[in-house]
Amino acid sequence: PKAKLVELLGKLRMSPRELLRTKEPIYNTLRIGERDLSDAEIVDLMVQHPDLIQRPIVEQGDRAVLARPAERVREILG
Repeated sequence: PKAKLVELLGKLRMSPRELLRTKEPIYNTLRIGERDLSDAEIVDLMVQHPDLIQRPIVEQGDRAVLARPAERVREILG
């Protein structure tokens, strides 16, 4: 859901554009890289097309990490 995505972005301390998967076919189909989109518009596109969201995202309490590489999970478990 949109609210959860916005919450995770805050915990990740990332902008929506930083969380985009730019190699996904839908990214090119929607011409996201060519458009001047607001953060809200990018979030809306991510909600409509979840393949645009980098993952896995691991969340614990008020923190979250993009677990790529997997070793990054240690940042919030330790």
